[in-house]
Amino acid sequence: MLTLSVAFHVVAAVIWVGGMFFALIVLRPSTGPLDPPVRLALWQRVFSRFFPWVWAAVVVLLVSGFAMVIWGFGGFSRIGTYVHIMMGVGILMMLIYGHLYFVPWQRFRRAVGAAEWPTAATQIDQIRLLVTINLILGLITVVVGAAGRYYG
Repeated sequence: MLTLSVAFHVVAAVIWVGGMFFALIVLRPSTGPLDPPVRLALWQRVFSRFFPWVWAAVVVLLVSGFAMVIWGFGGFSRIGTYVHIMMGVGILMMLIYGHLYFVPWQRFRRAVGAAEWPTAATQIDQIRLLVTINLILGLITVVVGAAGRYYG
């Protein structure tokens, strides 16, 4: 059961963190030359496809993470500090994503649908900021999860 939980956990983290990396480092600079209506409509299509995967990753990360702690490692009192850090940062990321999804993303979708390009641009900037924060937190969490056991 532990092996399966670890596998699902790692794949979910790769999907979420890798998707954020791709969006910020590869796709965002590539869309810069596009006119705002085209660029913003593209981002709506991209996020409409990516966000369901993030929700799935959040569920898998929570279920697999708690399963590993409870059944794999014998409970919270028996896990290392690095696991507590990883869980805390991961939950913070989930809260940031929840805010991103329910506030600026919903505003962005409405603005693109109404062709209100300045409003959509403001919201995409907010989304980019939150994704940047989550990408940094995600990369830190990956390092902590991969190397934390070697530091106590």
